[in-house]
Amino acid sequence: MDFTYDEDLVAVRDLAREIFTDRATTDRVREVEGSATHLDEELWQHLASAGLLGLALPESYGGAGLDLAALCVVLEEQGRTVAPVPLWSAGVASLAVASFGTPALRDALLAGAADGSLRITLALEEFDGAAPAAPRCAATRAVDRFRLTGTKAVVPSPCGASHVLVSATGPSGPGLFLVPAEGDGISWEQTETTTHDLAGHLTLTDADAEQIGDGETLAAVLRLAAVALAAVQVGVADGALRLAAEYLSTREQFGRPLATFQSAQHQLADCWIDIDAMRVTLWQALASLGEPDAARAALVAKWWCDQAGLDVVHRVQHLHGGIGVDVDYPVHRNFLWGKQIASTLGGSAAALADLGAVLAREGVAS
Repeated sequence: MDFTYDEDLVAVRDLAREIFTDRATTDRVREVEGSATHLDEELWQHLASAGLLGLALPESYGGAGLDLAALCVVLEEQGRTVAPVPLWSAGVASLAVASFGTPALRDALLAGAADGSLRITLALEEFDGAAPAAPRCAATRAVDRFRLTGTKAVVPSPCGASHVLVSATGPSGPGLFLVPAEGDGISWEQTETTTHDLAGHLTLTDADAEQIGDGETLAAVLRLAAVALAAVQVGVADGALRLAAEYLSTREQFGRPLATFQSAQHQLADCWIDIDAMRVTLWQALASLGEPDAARAALVAKWWCDQAGLDVVHRVQHLHGGIGVDVDYPVHRNFLWGKQIASTLGGSAAALADLGAVLAREGVAS
C-alpha cells in the first residue's frame, strides 16, 4: 500500500509546519502555559485563517472537504512542536457532528467550527476504569430529547468550548450525545493534566441532551479519536527524536560528539524504527476507515501510539542526561505529551485487550 502524500496533503503539511514552527516556539509555549487558559488563542486563529481547522469539514460549511487524513497531517505537525491548541479534540468532535449530526446541528455548529469561532470538545472517559465503549453515564429519555446524569473525567480543553460530545448509556445501549458546555445540570471542576492542559471533570445532573447516534456511532467516534491521538503522538515522538539528534550532535564527551558513541546511536536507531512503525500503522488505520477491518487497524495504531510512543519519549529523555529532567527544557514537554497521550482512552494494555477481542470475534465469524 502506498502511503505517499498526494499534492493536497503535501501542501497541508508544509503550511501547518510553517505555522507551528513560526508560532509555537519554546518561548511562546512557555508563555501560554502561564496564561489563564493554557490555550494559544492567537495560534488557533492563525490556523483558522489558514483554513486548517476545517480541513475535514464539508465545503458547504467553509471546510475543505477533505478527510481525517488531512487533519492527521496537521496533528502530526502540532505534536512535533507540542503546540497548546485543542486541535485533536475539537477536530474529532466537529467531524463527528459532520458525519452523524442532524442537518440542523450541522447548520448550527459546523461553520463556526471551520472558521475557529466555535469549538466542541469530547467527553469520552470516566473514572473507576469504565471502558470508553461502555460508559456508565446514564441517558434517560425525556419526551423528544434525553437527560444525562453522571461524571465524565478529564474532558480536554473545555475553556472556550460551546458544546460537548458526551458518551452515555441509554435504554438501547451506549450512544453519543451533545450537550451545551454551560446550562442547567452542568458543572465543571477544573484540573491540570500532564501536558499542562486545563481539562475539566464534567458532572451532569439531568442535563438536557440531544442524541447524535447509537453504539455504532460511539464506536466510530472512538476510532476517529484513537487515530487522531496516534497522529499527534507520531509528531511528539518525531519532535523528541529530532531534539535528541541535535543535542547529541553538539554535546561532546572525551572530545567527541555524543552522537558518535555506539550506545547513543543504537538508542536513536530504536527510536527511529518505533516512529516508522507508528507512522505506518497510523496510515494503515486511516486507509481502513470505513472498511471491515477499521476497528482492528485503529487498535493496532493505538497500541503503537501508546507503547512505542511512550518508549521513544523515555529513551530520548534518558539520552539528554541530566538536562532531560529539567522541566523547562524543550524535550521535557515532549515527554509529558507522550506520557499523557499514552494513557488517553485507555493505555496500551487496554488497546491490546480490545484488539484480542476483535480478533476473537473475527475468528468466530470466519
